[in-house]
Amino acid sequence: MLAYRTLAGVGLGGEFGIGMALIAEAWPAEKRNRASAYVGMGWQLGVLLAAFLTPLLLGVIGWRGMFLVGLLPALASFLIRRTMGEPEEFVKHASKAPTESLFSRVKLLFKDLPTTKASIGILILCSVQNFGYYGLMIWMPSYLSKNFGFSLTKSGLWTAVTVIGMTFGIWLFGMLADRFPRWKIFLIYQIGAVLMVVCYAQLTDPTAMLFAGAVMGMFVNGMIGGYGGLISDTYPVNVRATAQNILFNVGRGVGGFGPLVIGMLVSQVSFTAAISLLAAIYLLDIYATLFLLPKRQGKEDALGAIG
Repeated sequence: MLAYRTLAGVGLGGEFGIGMALIAEAWPAEKRNRASAYVGMGWQLGVLLAAFLTPLLLGVIGWRGMFLVGLLPALASFLIRRTMGEPEEFVKHASKAPTESLFSRVKLLFKDLPTTKASIGILILCSVQNFGYYGLMIWMPSYLSKNFGFSLTKSGLWTAVTVIGMTFGIWLFGMLADRFPRWKIFLIYQIGAVLMVVCYAQLTDPTAMLFAGAVMGMFVNGMIGGYGGLISDTYPVNVRATAQNILFNVGRGVGGFGPLVIGMLVSQVSFTAAISLLAAIYLLDIYATLFLLPKRQGKEDALGAIG
């Protein structure tokens, strides 16, 4: 089972970065952020669809059948890709540039001080993003069930409401980042995440916790709407897909420890300690945004903001 889940993770992780790179090169630069947000929204809509279908199908086809259902998106993706051409920007660059090895493309992410700073900053943002997302979404429903008496149905409702908030937050981020400086939108969301995580820890009413989850989700995961545009604007065309997959997925790997760390703090220290840690890591996010990320965006020269 672990091996199968690992293989599924490899496929899903690779698909996300490629999709972000395709979107960035196919859409005009002035609409790149909202286009990237649409990819992020697709992730959340998939989570919602799975949450609704699982109770209906699990009792009928079992967990093995559910794994087969999970093949359908992969099949759809394969068929869609067969009908798509390469983006014009990529084709134009590929016809002029020599083929580069994976190692040489990875080296370009750290080719000089400005690029290294940007890569470290983006890696921090992606790590914090995934730590907060998985720390909340995997651990929180069981915590609400144990401490506030949430039934399985109500825990599922909390997940659905929170994901709806996340989806709205992703859409809003993309729209705002196309109109205003993206780094400022990141700051607003990061400050909102700190405040909402701290405020959420003070709630004791189950109904308030249910609906406040949507607002918390909006800030905690809404930033996913900015990473595709940020990475695409930062790096040149020949390393965009490499940067998308390596930086975001290394961050996802770091964030995967979120449920373990948060759960350990709750069980061995306190809920307050776990929430304090979440708030603190978003402060690290703010530092990275202010001092490490490039501030340019949306340039139509395919050179990247620091290229």
